Amino acid sequence: MEDFDNIRSFNTFTSQMRKSLYFLFWYSTSCGSLFPRGSEGSSQDRHLSGRSIPDALQQSFIDYYFVWARDCNEHRKSCRTLCRLELFSAKAIEAQSNLRNTKLAHMLDFLNNTQGKVVKIEELIFTTLINTLSNILFSKDFLDLKDDETAHRLKFGLLKILENSVTPNVSDFFPIVGGLDLQGLRKDSLNHLDELSSFSEAIVKERRARITKKVVVADHEKDFLDRLLENNFTPAQINILVLELFIAGTDTMVTTIEWAMAELLKNKEIMRKVQKELTELNHNSIMNSDLSKLTYFNACIKETLRLHPVVPVLIPRRAIEACEVMNYTIPQNAQVWVNVWAICHDPSVWEDPNTFKPERFLGSNIDFTGHDYEFIPFGGGRRMCPGLPSGVKSLQTMLASLIVGYDWSLPNGEDPTKLDMTEKFGVTLQKEKPLELVFRRRE
Repeated sequence: MEDFDNIRSFNTFTSQMRKSLYFLFWYSTSCGSLFPRGSEGSSQDRHLSGRSIPDALQQSFIDYYFVWARDCNEHRKSCRTLCRLELFSAKAIEAQSNLRNTKLAHMLDFLNNTQGKVVKIEELIFTTLINTLSNILFSKDFLDLKDDETAHRLKFGLLKILENSVTPNVSDFFPIVGGLDLQGLRKDSLNHLDELSSFSEAIVKERRARITKKVVVADHEKDFLDRLLENNFTPAQINILVLELFIAGTDTMVTTIEWAMAELLKNKEIMRKVQKELTELNHNSIMNSDLSKLTYFNACIKETLRLHPVVPVLIPRRAIEACEVMNYTIPQNAQVWVNVWAICHDPSVWEDPNTFKPERFLGSNIDFTGHDYEFIPFGGGRRMCPGLPSGVKSLQTMLASLIVGYDWSLPNGEDPTKLDMTEKFGVTLQKEKPLELVFRRRE
């Protein structure tokens, strides 16, 4: 993303921003505010529960957004209720366990057949997560682990829509010229959306035809698409919801797993401690274990999310009503930005904040469920990530399986202590140099 390439280091950029508690700027007809400390606005969650939809996403289906919904309207409430019931509840996650285990087994089989070869971690995890989610939604694989080109095309499309949404856009600063789409971001987003919709278009048509023919399907055989159609979702509404679920459910987890693997590879002693804690587990027991009880393993996950928060600056909130935060009056329709990276690197909260130190979470009740405002990588309140329980489950099982099943090494015998950990500033905080590893099965 060209606009972000000029910021050479997100660390430097946000550290400078952290020097003041409150950063205020004015644009168009509304003001925006950047809060490095998230707890200050928590009491105003209802007043700050809106979104300002960027011009790049101002399409004809603007009223169908879920994550980007301007306010908690009826469509958003309907989406949230369905997602909670069918995707993210404890019952739903348990029902998905066999499917998740199958997709994880496919990933491990792929690694067994590529021992000694260089594997791109980003694409391996992305393909596995996409196929897991596409089976939950549509009962169908969208990608093949052996087909890097299609996976890259899908990932590029998803990321490009995200990038367009946060790229500084003259139409957002001067709405009077919005209709001209001077930077072409709205057109580009629509083109990528059309391409991504092609993955599911035929499936939706087939299901709608099945309903027209009144074909009876057993309740336990129905997937999320069936539930959407039962609730009279249109093809456009389905496409938008699926797009948002794919973006939220893949890129964040891919980035977190890649950072976790990089930190464990770089810190050998920490890796040994994790391996020791996982020593009694094998592939089958990982599938059926409550990994949340593994204290050091989960401390490593928390520390990864703290040191490399997947979304460094949360999707901005919009004030649906005027309110007061930190003795400042936030006008109606102002945008509020929460700088998660700065919160998680604040030396007044975290000792030695730039060091990977999982021990800081041992014996601590601090968690990322949105209640501890010094640690909110997934946000909090009404706009918190609704798929957090499902995402964490995938993160735990995939990372544990890779640790237990394989020894990792860098290509060409490179020294892991010298691994490049430079961050790439974007919508998600990615490694500037994608992680590539060689896997060998552990005896």
